[in-house]
Parts: sequence; C-alpha cells; structure tokens
Amino acid sequence: MVSAQHPHASVNNLQTGARIALFGLAINIMLASVKMLAGFFGNAYVLIADGIESAMDVGGSIVIWGGLKVAARPPDRTHPYGHGKAEPIAAVIVAIGVLAAALGLAIQSVREIFLPHHGPAPYTLVVLIVAVIVKEFLYRYVIRFGRSVESTAVQTDAWHHRTDAMTSIAAFIGISVALVGGEAWQSADDWAALFACALIGTNGYRLLRPALFEIMDTAPRGKIVDSVRNAAAAVPGVIDVEKCLIRKMGLDFYVDLHVGVNGSISVHEGHEIAHQVKAAIQQGDSRIADVLVHIEPAKAVT
Repeated sequence: MVSAQHPHASVNNLQTGARIALFGLAINIMLASVKMLAGFFGNAYVLIADGIESAMDVGGSIVIWGGLKVAARPPDRTHPYGHGKAEPIAAVIVAIGVLAAALGLAIQSVREIFLPHHGPAPYTLVVLIVAVIVKEFLYRYVIRFGRSVESTAVQTDAWHHRTDAMTSIAAFIGISVALVGGEAWQSADDWAALFACALIGTNGYRLLRPALFEIMDTAPRGKIVDSVRNAAAAVPGVIDVEKCLIRKMGLDFYVDLHVGVNGSISVHEGHEIAHQVKAAIQQGDSRIADVLVHIEPAKAVT
C-alpha cells in the first residue's frame, strides 16, 4: 500500500484566488456606496436594494478571501490532509448570506410597493449602466479563473458579480418604466426590486448545492474517474482496477485505489507496481495531491 504527497500548484492557485477576491472586494465597496447614495437621493428603492446586494458581496468577498487563505495553509499535525475544506465552507457561508439577503430585500420590496413615494431620478440609470458593465467584466474574469482551477469558492464569487449585474439590469428596466410611465408607474422600480430578489435567491440556491456536495465528499463528476482508472490499468503488471474512490479537498483530489496484480509475485514487486501506479496517475492530472494504492491478488490472471 503506497501513499505519497505530490508537488502541485494548488497553493499558488489558492493565493491567486484570494487576491482576486480582494480585487472584487474593492470594486464592490465602491459600487455599493455609489448605488445606495444614488438610490437614496434619486428616490429609487430598487437601486438601494441593488446597493445592499453589492454590500452583501463585500461580506462575501471577505469570507471567500478568508476561506482561500485558510485553504492554502499546508498540512499540519491536526490537519494531515490540509485545510482545503475551508474553501467550500466559505462558499456555503456566502451562499446562505445571499439567500438571507434575497428574503430580506423581498419583504422590504413588497412594503415599498404599497407606500407612496416620488418617482426615481433619471441620473440613476447612468449609475446602473456603469455597474452592469463593471460587474459583467468582473464575472467573466473571475469565472474563467475559477473554472480553470475548479474552485467552488472562486466560482461562487464570480456568480455574485453576475447576479449583481442581473439585479442592476432589472433595476434599469424598472426605473426606465417608472420614468416613461409617469406617476401611474412610480412603483415599477419596486416591482423590479422584487424580481431582482427572485434572481438573487435562485443564484444563492445554485451556489449552495455544489459547496454542500463538496463538503459531503460527493464523488466528482466528469472524466477524472475514467482517467485515473485508465492511467492505473496501463501500468505493466496491473491486471485489473477494482475500487476507485475519489474525493475533492479544496482544489485538490485524493484517490483511494484497489489494484489487482498477480498473486504469486513478491511483496517488493507489488510495492514497485504501486509506486508506478501512483506516479502514472499523478502525472496524468496535476490536481491529484495524493494517491493511496491498495495492492491485492487479482481474481484471475490473464
């Protein structure tokens, strides 16, 4: 049975993800402040709600940054497998915060619909146009990196930016209707805020599921299982590959593999085959941090 750690770039990726989260944090602070001030002075509750959503993103970016920083810590005596679980835990915290924000904003939006207020100011549309452009750019930049390293937390942060852009679009439509329709349509921005809350809640649920799956060690999907099996089966001396268990820890994957070999070979030969299997698997995918290979006598030698 062989287990060995494999040098990889996950720590650098986690640190890069943390820097991206800080960059998003700075942008969110600026946008949240501008939106809430413009919404307050421009009589647009939907813009205030949008600003609150951006403020939630500030908290989300801080949590994501903290989770990635903790996940980047090396293994220690109390965490021999590293601190990778901090990454999906951060994603869960942020997703729950998004759902809570959606509920709170929805309740206030319903209240605003039935309260008399002045129509929104035209300049609030300019604020929203800038917000949509900035947030869509951030989404595309962050999601590209998050997908390349398969980081649940970074992708959660990216979808925060996309959600913020979507709520800003809804706010733009609502304010435009209120401005064009006049006094009879002054509550259009409040209805838009309610629609934005539905979008926020949907995305919160969408972000929560994969993070929970990762914490529960749900088997990864995709080609990784087949590639691990194929790499092990191609090693000389391997007759069959039985169990192949894979779990994700942060940005890394851990493999537990049962390999069948000729039962008449020596322990030394079996040990060498295990080393070769481990090396073949890790060479095929740099994301695999550790491989535990169990050598067993094959049921039938062919």
